[in-house]
Amino acid sequence: MHLEINRSDIRQTRMADSVVPTTTAPGQVVMRLDRFALTSNNVSYAMSGDLLDYWGFFPTEAGFGRLPTMGYGIVTESTNPDIAVGGRYFGFFPVGDFHIVQAEATRAGFIDNAPHRESHAMAYRSFDKVSDVEEPHDDAILVLRGLFVTSFLAEDFIRENDMFGARQVIVTSASSKTSIALAHCLRENTSAKVIALTSAANVEFTHNVDLYNDTITYDDIESLDPTIPTVLVDMAGNSAVIARVHNHFDNALKYSCKIGATHWEQTGSDKGILGPKPEFFFAPSQMAKRSKEWGRESFNERIQSALSLFLDDSTRWLTIEHSHGADAVTHTYHELVQGLVRPESGHILSF
Repeated sequence: MHLEINRSDIRQTRMADSVVPTTTAPGQVVMRLDRFALTSNNVSYAMSGDLLDYWGFFPTEAGFGRLPTMGYGIVTESTNPDIAVGGRYFGFFPVGDFHIVQAEATRAGFIDNAPHRESHAMAYRSFDKVSDVEEPHDDAILVLRGLFVTSFLAEDFIRENDMFGARQVIVTSASSKTSIALAHCLRENTSAKVIALTSAANVEFTHNVDLYNDTITYDDIESLDPTIPTVLVDMAGNSAVIARVHNHFDNALKYSCKIGATHWEQTGSDKGILGPKPEFFFAPSQMAKRSKEWGRESFNERIQSALSLFLDDSTRWLTIEHSHGADAVTHTYHELVQGLVRPESGHILSF
C-alpha cells in the first residue's frame, strides 16, 4: 500500500492498495521499505509537488501524488546482476511498503534510471548502500539528512555571496529542524549574528537548542534594530511575517529568500512590500553548481563531514519516536500538516 495525497488539497489523503508484481522486468529491483521519516519537509514536498515535480518522482492516478520520503529499503527481488537480494539502501522512496526501481548500479549503490526520472536531480534518485545492520545514527539520518543538505546549501549560497553585505541573519520558523540545521551551519562557518523568530509556544525549546544568538517571538519583530544590514531566511511561508520583516528593515534588508512553508496556510502575495524581492532558494541548483566546482566526491565528503557534526549535536534536543502501521502513517502526516508535531520530535515510521 502507498500513502497518496490529493494534489489540489494536501489535507486530503488516501491509503491506496498496491501489489508487488509477481514478475519483474530485466534490471528491476524490488525493495521493502523498512522504515522512513516524516517531517515538515514532507509537507513542503506536497506543497510544491507540482511546481518542483515532486509528484513526478512516483507517478500514480491522476489528481493524486505519492509522497517522497527518506528511508531505508531492503532488496527482496532483483533482476539486476549487480544488485544482490538482501542489501540495505538509503534513498528517496514513496511512503508505502515497497518500491520498484529500474536500477543502474553505481559505485555507491544504484540509481533509478527509469525514463520519468531523467529530469530529476541525482540526489533524488540515488540509492546508497548502507550497513545491513542498524547503526547508532540511522534514525536521526532519516529525520535530518535531507533537510540538513538544504540548509547546508543555503548557508553555502549566502556565504558565497559574502552574506550580501549583512551582519545578521533572521530565520523564521526557527524551531523547525531545517532552521536549526541552518543555524548550526551559520554558527560553524560565519561570525554573523543569527536571530530566531518563533512562536511563543516554542521560545523555550528554540532558546535551549543554543544555536541562535537571540530568540524572539513574531510579536517582537519591530523590537529589532532596523538599521543593521540583515538577511532574511524564511522557513514559514507566512506572508504577513515576511511583510513585517521587510517593512521594518526596508533598505537594510540585503537579501530575502524562501525555503520552507511550515505556515503553509498563511502564504500569500509579496506585492507591495519594502526591500528586496523575496527569492525562492532551490537547493538542487546550488548542489549542481557545487558538485561541478568541487567534484562529486569532494562535495559528498563535505556534506558528510558537516552532517556528522550536526548529528552528534542533535542528540541534545532530538527525540526519536517510532510508530507502525497505515493508521500511524496517516495520523503523523496529518499532524505535520496541521503543525501539531512538537519541534523536538523526530518521527520514524514503518508499515
